[in-house]
Amino acid sequence: MKRIDIHYGGDQYSVGGRDLAELQEEITGGDTPRWLKVNDGEGAPRTAYLLLAPGIPIAVVPIPDDRISDVR
Repeated sequence: MKRIDIHYGGDQYSVGGRDLAELQEEITGGDTPRWLKVNDGEGAPRTAYLLLAPGIPIAVVPIPDDRISDVR
């Protein structure tokens, strides 16, 4: 997996070097509230922390290494 994109609060973040199942468990398990460490922006890493708590929507989008383009 190339990376995992995170959609949160209308913005996009990413996580690299993580297993999808492990990340999903971190998001759904454990004590609340808590913080998820992510990357903000593209290029040079810039750390951001997202608050994980009940009622806060979050989407997890796995991006494979060999992404196939839909453009023909």
